[in-house]
Amino acid sequence: MADITKTKKVLAEELATEMGVTKKAANDAVNFIFAQMTKTLKKGGTVDINGFGKFTVKKRAARAGINPLTKEKIKIKAAKVPGFKASKTLKDAVK
Repeated sequence: MADITKTKKVLAEELATEMGVTKKAANDAVNFIFAQMTKTLKKGGTVDINGFGKFTVKKRAARAGINPLTKEKIKIKAAKVPGFKASKTLKDAVK
């Protein structure tokens, strides 16, 4: 299987080619979409993209951990982390 990585730059270039718009306009569109997704998640909201998946904010509880260098026990604070759940359509497409 080929090692394929899509960056924001590559997505913008492909959008520009496919839609016949300038690279700047395509780059602005890609940045706008990701900025809106980030803004929604920062507020604790959900981004649900039909046929792709759902981005949510999950709460991770505080827990005990171990520093791998010193083997010393440490406390890891509770945190909010982004989560993603793929839609059935995406899962079936990847099979």
